[in-house]
Formats: sequence, C-alpha cells, structure tokens
Amino acid sequence: MTPLWKLGPTVPLGSPFEPGARHDAVIVGAGLTGLSTAVMLAEAGLDVAVIDAGEVAALASGANTGKLSLLQGDRLAAIRRHHPASLVRAYVDANRDGMQWLTAFAESSDVPYSTVTDHSYAQGPAGFDTLRAQYDAAREAGLPARMLSAAELPAPFPLARAVALDDQATIDPVLVAQALARRLLASGGTLHDRIRVTAAHAAPDTRVETTAGPLFARHVVLATGVPVLDRGLTFMKVRGLRSYCVSFRVPAATLEGTFISVDGPTRSIRPVTETDGPVGTAQLVVGGNGHPVGRSDGETAAVDELVDWTRRHFPDAEETNRWSAQDYESHNLIPFVGALPRGLGRIRFATGYAKWGLTNAPAAALRLTAEILGTRRRDRAAWMTTIGTRLTVPADLARGAVEGARVAAAAATGWTAAERRPVPVSRPAEGDGVVANRGLRPVGISTVDGVTRAVDAVCTHLGGVLDWNDAECTWDCPLHASRFAPDGRRLEGPAVDDLRLLAPSKGESDSPGAAPR
Repeated sequence: MTPLWKLGPTVPLGSPFEPGARHDAVIVGAGLTGLSTAVMLAEAGLDVAVIDAGEVAALASGANTGKLSLLQGDRLAAIRRHHPASLVRAYVDANRDGMQWLTAFAESSDVPYSTVTDHSYAQGPAGFDTLRAQYDAAREAGLPARMLSAAELPAPFPLARAVALDDQATIDPVLVAQALARRLLASGGTLHDRIRVTAAHAAPDTRVETTAGPLFARHVVLATGVPVLDRGLTFMKVRGLRSYCVSFRVPAATLEGTFISVDGPTRSIRPVTETDGPVGTAQLVVGGNGHPVGRSDGETAAVDELVDWTRRHFPDAEETNRWSAQDYESHNLIPFVGALPRGLGRIRFATGYAKWGLTNAPAAALRLTAEILGTRRRDRAAWMTTIGTRLTVPADLARGAVEGARVAAAAATGWTAAERRPVPVSRPAEGDGVVANRGLRPVGISTVDGVTRAVDAVCTHLGGVLDWNDAECTWDCPLHASRFAPDGRRLEGPAVDDLRLLAPSKGESDSPGAAPR
C-alpha cells in the first residue's frame, strides 16, 4: 500500500552516524513534528541531529491526505462539548500559527500548495446537530465560518448541509517533509535514517540509545507518533487510530474545495492538482472508515467500501493507489506536548494530533522550540500557556476509562481466541494470517509473497495478543497500537523490540488453506 505522495524516487538525505557524538538536541522521528522542530532549533543556532528508524516521512507524515485546516471536521465541537471556550480558541490559535509557519516555510522552499475552502458537512439530517455545534464552536473561537445549504454547495456525493471556512490549504506532505530535511542539512544539522532508537535517558548524561550506539545531547525530543518510553504512561492516555485513503484518476473532476463528514461513515475528500500533488497521477483522494488499531472486522473490506462509494458518486473514477496511516488521539482531545514525566526537563515529546498533524505538528514544534530555547513565558504565544496549564475534566477521565475497558476486553478476547485454536493449523492462504495456540503461547502464522512465517503473537510492549491486518499484511496490537511486519520486524507504536520469529510447524508449511483471522 503505497501513498500517492511516495510514487517518486526516494531522495537520499541521511548523514553518516557517529556513535557517541554529542549535540545540543537530538530529535527522534523524521516526520513533520521532528523535522519542523529540528529546523527551528538549527536556525536558532543549535547543533541538531534527527534520527529515525525509517526514512523521511515514513509513517503518518507521508501517508495523510495533505490537508491543512483549522475547521477539522467536528473536532472543535468535540473539544467544546467538554472544555471551556478559551481552550478551543487556544487550540485554534495553535493550529493557525502552525499552519502559517508551514505555509511560509513552503513558500520559502518553493514547495507549492493550493489555497482552498474547507467544508465540514452532514451527509443527512442525523448530522445536523453536530454540524451546528461545529459552526458555533468555530465562530466562538473567532473563525469566519459560514453555514451553507445543499443548494448553495452542489456536490456529486450526499451532502445535506455544510460549514465552510475559506483560505485553508492542500499540499504534498512528502514534498514538504523532504524540503524540511534539506533545510535542516543546509542549516548545519544532521539526519540519521534507518537507525532505531531503543531507549532515552535523562541522567547521568542525557542520551538516546540506538541499534548503532548512543547519541548524547542536552535536549531530547521524542517525535515518534507516541513516545517510545513508558514514562508518564502516555500510551495509556492516547488511542491509536488507523484510517484509509484511496486516490483516483477522475478525468472530469470539478470538485471545488475539501470536505470531511461529521456523521458516519466518515468521508474525507480532496481534489489533487499539479500544484498540490504529484503531476499526472490522480485528481482525487478519498479517505475514511477509520478504527482503533487492531480492532477491525476487516481492513481490506474497509478500503474496498471506500472504492465502491467513490465509483458510485464519481462513475469515471479509476483507482491508482490505496494506503493507510496511523495517528493518536488523546483522551482529553488536545495534543500532549512538552516535558516527559521523570525526564528532568531534558526529554520532551508530542503526540495526540487526532489525524490533523499538518497544523498540529508545526504548532507543537513552535512550543517545543520555545521551551528548549528558554523563551520567557510572557514572550510566548498565549495559546502555549493556556494549553500547557489546562485541567483534566471528568469527561477526560471517563473517555480514558472507556478506552481502558475496551483495551482490557481486546486483551482478554485475544488470549481466549488463541486458546481455542491449537496448532498445527493449515497454512494460511496468500495474504492471510491466523493466531493459534502453541504450548499455551499465542503464535501468529501468515503467508505473504508465498512465504509462510510464524512469530510470537504477543506484543513486545505489555503483552497484547496481536491481530492480523489483511489490508497491509501486518500484525497489529489492539492494546496500544504497536505494529509488526509478517517476519516480526517492529514497524511503529510504543514497542521498541521485534517479535520473535519462530519455525512453522509441519502442518503450517503444507498446502495452503483458508485460515480464519
């Protein structure tokens, strides 16, 4: 599953790795948060190193829809439902500053983008109340949002009413991430790709441990989607969400603006032009059908449903690419940004963008940079203080309790299902995976590209039983959203270790059969 934005050749940007090197700041993660923070710090005169287990924009930063919006579907209404208007305004102000920084960077780096009108819309009357709440929250936060009827906004898909916000943007997220990496290198920074960080320590010497040796720094920033450290139990305060995108050639596409529904099933729609996407590849991206990681009845079915929906409403649509991405939502609906507990003020992190990282990531970078540079509080943007001193409210605790119960149920279900299915099992058909019981231990057996493999199906982070993702052929943890390749290699999430690769039993390597998920 290759994102539309990654069809071009990979640009080699890595720097030679020197174990034991010392820097002012080490940033873990070469996505938008990490690279934006690194560029800000490097341009302020700090010696900065960025390190990533993959490449630039390997995960969510390179697999989103490329929309920059302050409207964000029903996000403002959801926050306002449980928090004061001042916090919603601070959230909007943070995203506005993030959006302005990223678009200004794009202009200075010759990265093109389009200015568009974004729409939060209701597909039918069931979404009217949510849409009205979104409109009210947007206006209360100072946004010049407009309410539109279906007659004012004809669309080829079901749209009964919409809230519109002008002067939003669409961009190629990989192009801008690569430009950030080049700016970092030009500013004297270093970038180490394909090296995994396994730990970080605040004392006695602040450092990160990697598979190639340590790096030392005065400051460490964990910009890894969710921190790869368990301090502060951040992984228990967020939930991992996967969502899907499909791009299409649509010869007669005349869609004006971007759209995301506030009622289900979620539909996120954006046109692609030569200004804001790869030339000659596609004219439309449709996303949606998201779910918590490792908790889906069928990932492939979710993608196929998006394709069917698009072809109903855009009859000439021809699929070009399909892909998926993962982001995290905090239980209090506001991103977590700042010092990591028990990090002595030397280790910081950012997470919880709820799929709106193109504005939240640079906003987080602005705040992290202000803290690292020691900017006086009275000289920082007001939203930094408002968000940084917000209080936990009962609704936040309730959402955390509900998610905790779901995690516990998923854990129990996984172990019970494995106990019911002893090995050996028939070799899974191509693209299938099954969890079975081998000596009271769950074993994941899959067949991908003609190779059948068996791995320890217990997540290396807190022991959740893994679920097979049939769209991406991965093992996904329903507890805290770590993901692994068929051979056990760690892909993303709070886990830092690979799964143990096992030898398949005799029956598992015989003729294939249709194995249950």
